[in-house]
Amino acid sequence: MRAGRQPIRPDWLLAAVGLAGLIAAVAARPSDAAAAAAQDWSPFVLVAGLLLIGLVADDDGLFAAAGSRLAATTRHGWLLFAGSVLLVSIVTATLNLDTSVAFLTPVLVHTARSRGEGEPAFLYGCLLLSNAASLLLPGSNLTNLIVLGHLHLTGGQFAARMWLPWLCAVVVTAAVVAIGERHSLGPVATEPGQVSRPVLGTGLAAIVAATVLVIVIRAAALPVFAVGVVAAALRVRRGGEVTMSRIWQVLGVPVLAGLFGAAVALGALGRAWSGPAVLLSHLSGWATAAFAAIATAVVNNLPAASMLAARTPPHPLELLIGLNLGPNLCVTGSLAWLLWIRSARDAGACPSLARASRLGVLAVPLSIAVAVAALAVTGGA
Repeated sequence: MRAGRQPIRPDWLLAAVGLAGLIAAVAARPSDAAAAAAQDWSPFVLVAGLLLIGLVADDDGLFAAAGSRLAATTRHGWLLFAGSVLLVSIVTATLNLDTSVAFLTPVLVHTARSRGEGEPAFLYGCLLLSNAASLLLPGSNLTNLIVLGHLHLTGGQFAARMWLPWLCAVVVTAAVVAIGERHSLGPVATEPGQVSRPVLGTGLAAIVAATVLVIVIRAAALPVFAVGVVAAALRVRRGGEVTMSRIWQVLGVPVLAGLFGAAVALGALGRAWSGPAVLLSHLSGWATAAFAAIATAVVNNLPAASMLAARTPPHPLELLIGLNLGPNLCVTGSLAWLLWIRSARDAGACPSLARASRLGVLAVPLSIAVAVAALAVTGGA
């Protein structure tokens, strides 16, 4: 049998498409492309730093220890799921949703299996809750930083406005997953295994430093990236599982590059074409959130954020609610889906995109509705 050509990998295909879009934008509208790049670069730098910190924390056993501790706390699947909701929400808020799905998906799958528990609620819950829990801090989601360029808020000021919408979105999404996957939750007969002990060192210190930086200062991308680089460099120098190839894999450099190119291209389009801005000016806060959610399914949340926030949006926080919760609709919505699929398969699970989307179709309109309502209570923008 004659050997055929190797199939093109999706990550490199995305990188090529993004690069083509970037080149086209620079050639057609160089000033608009430069403005879009200036708006978009910091979120990508920040997420790279947070992924590096997550890699070091994972190497220290922090996530595995949290999972084993969670499994040891209760004999009932519903309570175990509630604990996983809390874990995912905390990791997403502090270390970004991409870090959450990349490192917590295998932890939660193994936690469920170690207790003789059905894994679907934990598998799909990790994805949907990571998107839903990304509303709290600027660094929780790249889209937050893209839109917040117009608001000039510190992390603390942003959290003061978004804590209630964040909480409501998490609770509603968790309820949809728990009810939809209720057959995989129930009393656990298996005794918990030994609780693993993490190394409380570089990873924990980096997490604390990154969280403080994101909350206190407005432009946290470069400082957080520096923390991630230093932490990863110290771990590579020591040797072990953190290697340069592992860092390349975790960062997903081709995917990040492709998304950055697409974001700059659509950001330039949003500056050159007044259509998106005019449309948003005629939409209410509720309609803005709904439109943004649909846009994420069409072009991904990062390019959608770059285009819709190319000019100052009338309802920026409602826009963010749609951009952050909308990706739960389908696989095209966010980078988190791609990281989740890879992590789930590495853990031996068989994630169903159709099953995840069915849960998302129920969760997205409900979570958006309660989050926008809650935003009115905290004062909005």
